[in-house]
Amino acid sequence: MDQGKIRRLLCGSSILTLGLCAALYAYDTVDQDIVVIRPEEYKYALRNPIKGFTNRGFSEHNEWATLVHCYIRWNQIENDESDGIDKIRQWCDTAWQGVAQRNQKVVPRVYLHWSGDRRYWPADMTPDDYTSEQFVQRVTRLVKRLGICWDTDPRVAYLEMGIIGKWGEHHSPSPTPEIEALLGRAFEDAFPHKQVLVRHPWTEFLGHGFGGYWDSWAHASQMDSHGKGYASLGNRWRTSLIGGETAYDWGKYKEQPGDSPTDTVSDPVHCNFLIDTIRSLHCTQLRWVSDYDQENALARDGAEEVQKAFGYRYVVKEIRYPRRIESGHTFHVAFDVINTGSAPFYYRWPVELSLLQPGTGRPVWQGQFTQADIRQWTPGDRWDASLRDYSEPAKLHTVSGSFMLDQTVSPGEYDLALAVLDPAGQVPSLRFAVKHYREGGRHPVGRIGVGMKPGTVTLDSSLFDDPKVDQTLRYVTE
Repeated sequence: MDQGKIRRLLCGSSILTLGLCAALYAYDTVDQDIVVIRPEEYKYALRNPIKGFTNRGFSEHNEWATLVHCYIRWNQIENDESDGIDKIRQWCDTAWQGVAQRNQKVVPRVYLHWSGDRRYWPADMTPDDYTSEQFVQRVTRLVKRLGICWDTDPRVAYLEMGIIGKWGEHHSPSPTPEIEALLGRAFEDAFPHKQVLVRHPWTEFLGHGFGGYWDSWAHASQMDSHGKGYASLGNRWRTSLIGGETAYDWGKYKEQPGDSPTDTVSDPVHCNFLIDTIRSLHCTQLRWVSDYDQENALARDGAEEVQKAFGYRYVVKEIRYPRRIESGHTFHVAFDVINTGSAPFYYRWPVELSLLQPGTGRPVWQGQFTQADIRQWTPGDRWDASLRDYSEPAKLHTVSGSFMLDQTVSPGEYDLALAVLDPAGQVPSLRFAVKHYREGGRHPVGRIGVGMKPGTVTLDSSLFDDPKVDQTLRYVTE
């Protein structure tokens, strides 16, 4: 079969219906030129990066957590104008030790004022002075330094702006219009690569496109204020992360989200309400609710359903590739993927195609889908709580790429595999929700031949591993 026809079959055509495309693929499968694999979906939750239940600190160990929230007192990283940027780096290196080995990333927030009279201003600044020339100069310098330290640090998932008001939550006091404008510009300039979240993105820091953190998610006392506020952001969720924490210490929290984190995820009324808010507001992560009793079977079952709802969940529906390829010749591969979660993934991580040695799973060749942009794999919208589904369904996305093997790949049979890589070390990290999985983060989908046709394209499912128990994933910081 000529290369042009193979490319058309692999990548599809906008003038063909999905049904007609499927018929064409089936025809070519019979013709033994193009292999079509439809992996079975993995039905359980995944411990995937930058999503889900979030630890409130480094002493917590939620079973799903790949995110750790980190409060930082300003005077811990700068207590005098003479302190240099190295003090920030040294503090982070000490506090964040080991996160890469645990495949976790940090969500930092700098603050000045905690509960009561606990204030953490640098010794040479005036507590509660949020407007003076000194404050403007020092906060501008601090944000610029944080950007230098964190914007390209793979340990940082994203950051919450903080600084102003109690707990850095932009109230008591709220930022003045002048300081709001100053910080908006400063954080936008300092963090071109990282998501920035603010407390009230529907009324403050307008025009910057920041994401948001809600500190009392799904709280009965705030559904008419903050719940509607986040809903009013419209399509902001498509490009900006939404998250935060639940709260169990004020107002009508027992009404919703429940008496405790365990109550939230074990009681179907609370659990479904939480999932409905995650789905409707396109929430990526939450903390505090992560403190549920992991020995409680009902809580663990409910928590798994919540974890599945959080953020993204990428299901590969079909992959198409040539049965036989040759070293030194171009070949084409395409796959269809759908996001059954609640939000996109907000960074453009690379999608890898590889050939694995059968049995060992060792990669012998690796390439990347250069046009793939996983940020565009968006979920559905307009959640219908009565139907437990989106009234605007998620779209099927087709990803295609052209590749060429070098002469170092010996003729023989190999397992063709997909993976999403953490750019920090170019190592597999984000897992697809399919049963085709090998420990280490790659998804072998079918057998392919180099210089020959394989005896079978079907893989032995008994060799697949369970991603839920795989603790080998990590990333590289240097």
